Amino acid sequence: MSYPTTRVADVVETKPRLLLLDGHSLAYRAFHALPPENFSTSTGQTTNAVFGFTSMLINVLRDEKPTHIAVAFDVSRQSFRTEQYADYKANRSKSPSEFTGQIPLVKEILDALRIPYVEAAGYEADDVIATLTAQAREAGMEVLICTGDRDSFQLVREGVTVLYFVRGVSEMARRDRAAVQEKFGVPPERYRDYAALIGDPSDNLPGVPGVGPKTAAKWITEFGSLDELVEKCDQIKGKAGENLRAKLADVLRNYELNRLVDDVSLPIRPDAFGWQGWDRERVHTVFDALEFTVLRNRLYEYLEAPEPEAEGGFDLSGEVLGAGAVAGWLDFHAPAGVPVGLALTGRFGRGTGELTGFAVATAEGAAAWFDPVALDPADEAAVGAWLGDPERPKVIHDSKPARLAFTARGWELAGVSVDTALSAYLARPDQRTYNLTDLALRYLHRELKVDNPVDDGQLTFDGLGDNTEAEQNLMVQARATLDLADAIAAELAREDDSTPQLLETVELPLVEVLAAMERTGIAADTEYLSELEAHFAAEVKAAAQAAYGVIGREFNLGSPKQLQEILFGELDLPKTKKIKTGYTTDADSLQDLFVKTQHPVLEHLLRHRDVAKLKSTVDGLLKSVSDDGRIHTTFFQTVAATGRLSSTDPNLQNVPIRTEEGRRIRRAFIVGPGYESLLTADYSQIEMRIMAHLSQDELLIDAFNSGFDFHSATASSVFSVAPEEVTADQRRKIKAMNYGLAYGLSEFGLSQQLGIPTAEARQLKEEYFERFGGVRDYLRSVVGQASRDGYTATVLGRRRYLPDLTSDNRQRREMAERMALNAPIQGSAADIIKVAMLGIDTALAGSDLKSRMLLQVHDELVFEVAPGEREALEELVRTQMGGAYALAVPLSVSVGVGRDWHAADH
Repeated sequence: MSYPTTRVADVVETKPRLLLLDGHSLAYRAFHALPPENFSTSTGQTTNAVFGFTSMLINVLRDEKPTHIAVAFDVSRQSFRTEQYADYKANRSKSPSEFTGQIPLVKEILDALRIPYVEAAGYEADDVIATLTAQAREAGMEVLICTGDRDSFQLVREGVTVLYFVRGVSEMARRDRAAVQEKFGVPPERYRDYAALIGDPSDNLPGVPGVGPKTAAKWITEFGSLDELVEKCDQIKGKAGENLRAKLADVLRNYELNRLVDDVSLPIRPDAFGWQGWDRERVHTVFDALEFTVLRNRLYEYLEAPEPEAEGGFDLSGEVLGAGAVAGWLDFHAPAGVPVGLALTGRFGRGTGELTGFAVATAEGAAAWFDPVALDPADEAAVGAWLGDPERPKVIHDSKPARLAFTARGWELAGVSVDTALSAYLARPDQRTYNLTDLALRYLHRELKVDNPVDDGQLTFDGLGDNTEAEQNLMVQARATLDLADAIAAELAREDDSTPQLLETVELPLVEVLAAMERTGIAADTEYLSELEAHFAAEVKAAAQAAYGVIGREFNLGSPKQLQEILFGELDLPKTKKIKTGYTTDADSLQDLFVKTQHPVLEHLLRHRDVAKLKSTVDGLLKSVSDDGRIHTTFFQTVAATGRLSSTDPNLQNVPIRTEEGRRIRRAFIVGPGYESLLTADYSQIEMRIMAHLSQDELLIDAFNSGFDFHSATASSVFSVAPEEVTADQRRKIKAMNYGLAYGLSEFGLSQQLGIPTAEARQLKEEYFERFGGVRDYLRSVVGQASRDGYTATVLGRRRYLPDLTSDNRQRREMAERMALNAPIQGSAADIIKVAMLGIDTALAGSDLKSRMLLQVHDELVFEVAPGEREALEELVRTQMGGAYALAVPLSVSVGVGRDWHAADH
């Protein structure tokens, strides 16, 4: 169906229009229309049903523009119909847990959109809809019924239309009275008669054998009603008549069960469903949690907010500064001690940047824009001096790109008192976006965009001449950062909250360190990368040819449909997990299938996928090499809720390391000219050291202090053998347990990882906890404490808020519990290496060493070693990393050196 972009406010309705939706029906259709494996949050929550339902709802709201709206839900499968007929819907399998766990999420969406939902015990959603339809017609309302259930066609009347989804939740048919008559050959009031004859397989209601839609419609038309047909059934000749007479009881039962009850006692009537629009803050919260960025954008694009999104603007007196005017403006409006907001436009990335616009603003309302390229020498020097003066406080949103751009011009940035992106991240680490416009709406309820550049009641511009709207918007952004900084600071001023200190002592200083690392980059051997790309391309082809040889013909290895036909049709291999389009052919499923069957075609398919992925990685690296022969990744501080850094364009934290073939890619990262080697340093078993510290388990602490391999030492305790007698299998099991506990691994997950029965995994876990009781007590207490506080905290006080710990949705609650187990440990590891990076940077700056830090890959740092500095650098790095935080056990640092990243592994 087409979707015009008409907005709600553009249409004036003269008659109340009630939109009724069958919640379960539509959510279930969405669940089967969208593959679950493609719709899930970063925390693992499946969202295909709620995504499809919400997408459909936004479209229908946009297109139909209801004045009133409600959603009906089934309470359970038990109703008066199952009491009358025990086999009613008995052919339906139990709803998948991935679906049932999403119904509460659908209701959260409805709550955020301020759309009521109605249920009635003992009745189905259809009956609720029928009752509300009858009440609405009495009240003179037009009714639209949105459903995927054909029984609703019996409700169609003048002023009652069914919006019937015929394909998923994207293709809809409009069924008014004429459409029902045309489609089924009977009017809506006789649809129930018609349905009684043909039956409904989905409800386990068999029809009359040999009687299809055409015959049923013909009979109803000829006799006028089902009652008349039943009374005169002896007049029906032939086999069809015999079948009708033999199945009269079934037909009459179908007729009774098909009836939609229109007098259900409900606590609310249609006139209470007037839709006033959504709750802005709840929409942000729920859509953030579900990571529905695209749907939120569509919501705002298609439908006007129920109240002004921006409650006000910014009072500014702005001016565009020409050559020679910038120095004077800064002297007058931005002296020492006066915070100034900055906003920039330009091109940023690859460790550098180029400025095209520069705006500054003060809390008193002064604002200015200037072109950095058009500065005269005096202004150029004045701007550079002002930027580099730590006594001139600056407030900026996402300051790292600015630093890179300033450095490219020969300016240095000092005195950044607040980075509003980092502040917002620490305040709400689970948000999906920290866009300045979005944050201004959330915290300030103000709109940054100037829609009327001349006179919008928000800005007063003096002497602007032919300035553009973009210049004015940039001044507004500069001003907004100041108010935003104050608003977020107020939120962070919570009792016993160390977040402001974390911002000031760790995250803000780290921006400068990361900017320097991005600017430096790491040298790449492009000739070797090209050879590697050719090698993997050949391996991709060889794997494909080997798969063709097994099957005896060529086929598309990337086509799930063709793979299903071959694997489960021609080869008759055991079926994998059922999905909408058949059976899944994802990598994990094929790997499990290969373990079970050892079929050679699976070996070649898996090989093809592995080498194709490696080739793609190499292709991306080749495209990322800059003119200086180095790769400049971009580090982000605001992506991972745990505090970990992320890397992109390219992602150097995802360079393969688990296989020897994957590790070959690391050989492409080499020492650059003027340096003698690369040095890598990483924390050994830092998560388990943090676990020992947080749990204070004496045996775990002793295992670290024993001098033996940690996993062997813990296995020794669990299996009651000497450390040197621990077998490889025992060590493997305890290693999985050690790390699994830190990440909330379930007994089932442990059994899958180790390839052992769940009962054995449960026993292993019990034996582990019997020896390490402190770990057991800590894991129990951390979830309980987080449930009471609403958040977890790292050793440095970094908080992660987990409201789902008290959710009624079991799936979401259990997911939050796993996060509560993981966040303090992984987050503390992230905090500690950040402190180490700051210490290393300070120590290098205070020494005569020319060596430099290049990369951070979670627990590992990569350095470029200047000639003759290897020993001094190693000592400096070990000191700073080992002393970054005082745990109950030592922080162990492993170091390696080599001409390339692979050779420097240890």
